[in-house]
Amino acid sequence: MVPEIHPNESVFTWAAPPLKFGPGALDEIGGEVAATGAATVLVLTDPGVRDTGIPDRVRETLLAAGLKAEIYDGVAVEPTDESITEAVEFARQREWDAFVAIGGGSAMDTAKAVNLLTTHPGELLDFVTPPIGGGKAPWLPVKPLIAVPTTAGTGSESTTICVIDFLGLHLKAGVSHPKLRPSLAVVDPRTLLTLPPQVTAASGMDVLSHALESYTAIRYDAKAAPEDPMRRPAFCGSNPISDVWCEMALKLVGENLRAAVCNGHDLAARTQMALASTYAGTGFGNAGTHLPHANAYPVAGAVKQYRADGYPEMPMVPHGQAVSATAAAVFRWTYPADPARHLRAAELLSGRTFTRTDGAEALANVLTELMTDIGMPSGLRSFGYTKDDVPELVDGTLKQTRQLAVVPRPLDRPAAEQIFLQSL
Repeated sequence: MVPEIHPNESVFTWAAPPLKFGPGALDEIGGEVAATGAATVLVLTDPGVRDTGIPDRVRETLLAAGLKAEIYDGVAVEPTDESITEAVEFARQREWDAFVAIGGGSAMDTAKAVNLLTTHPGELLDFVTPPIGGGKAPWLPVKPLIAVPTTAGTGSESTTICVIDFLGLHLKAGVSHPKLRPSLAVVDPRTLLTLPPQVTAASGMDVLSHALESYTAIRYDAKAAPEDPMRRPAFCGSNPISDVWCEMALKLVGENLRAAVCNGHDLAARTQMALASTYAGTGFGNAGTHLPHANAYPVAGAVKQYRADGYPEMPMVPHGQAVSATAAAVFRWTYPADPARHLRAAELLSGRTFTRTDGAEALANVLTELMTDIGMPSGLRSFGYTKDDVPELVDGTLKQTRQLAVVPRPLDRPAAEQIFLQSL
């Protein structure tokens, strides 16, 4: 019997929210929210960001614009299903016309979930990507959401993605749909000046991983065509538009991350890292992240004792640390899928020239050098993991269907195990 031949995809999708960027952009939020027609606004943030004074400053601009505004500062760093439930319960106490998220990915992802669950019936797991959740797509209108990042990292201000730590599952998982994309991103580099070095380093590695994973993802036209073109996945694979943003992000990270970590008051370095984060967000929000992120979700979700410097006192692997922990091993493994692209990424990140004789070690070595320079934890053992934990970590990775759909090589359990073992 001749096997059925499925046609390849021939179309890619690309989208990004409107953007306000630059010192002073923060002070224009009141006018922007008023322009949506909103009368009531809920500002979502976490206690640490609240302490900087930025959310209260934004609230003043909202009040000056004639809006009623309230601040919810109960967002958890690395949001969980429990913390999001609390935020949703708070938001449901009254009707909000718009939301403003101020903080890192935690605040923006929480705001996306609040927006979804206050406009739709159902529970969070109903909307989470299968096989962990029900994969239900939002079908009703959502409210305007303005995202104000205070870290140069997650890119959540540009994406359709909301990531949650499900405590009972010991696993992170995500919701992804175009309706979750913020209606406006407001990026003011001055908000980054108070970030401690450890947070700057971790969030910067998240920027880098977004760009690298999107740049090395399977090409959109090397994937099978969807059965329903109106239900294409949010992650379409590497494509000509995302590639441009990812290349610029890689270059900016290589040139500025070390300086931003070493001197947090270097506004020029902070501005360039904010640009890098925005570039990478517009790239990966369409092309998609792959295996380092798929690995990061169980690494963060199953941790028991690790305490990260510069973060709240709780067992937690910050997302940027979790993502970068297996990156070198992953990119050695993905190298055969597109050697030229891996070597080009190493060149953009390092400013050096590489050839095929440098092989799979070129990008892996560049990553290791950068992580050493900025004081990132070295290996999964830093988080308390051992060889005995690898089967559980692999199980968690293999459930991340959204990321696995754009991995550039077929991934099986033995390959995933080797990547984790090499990353210990």
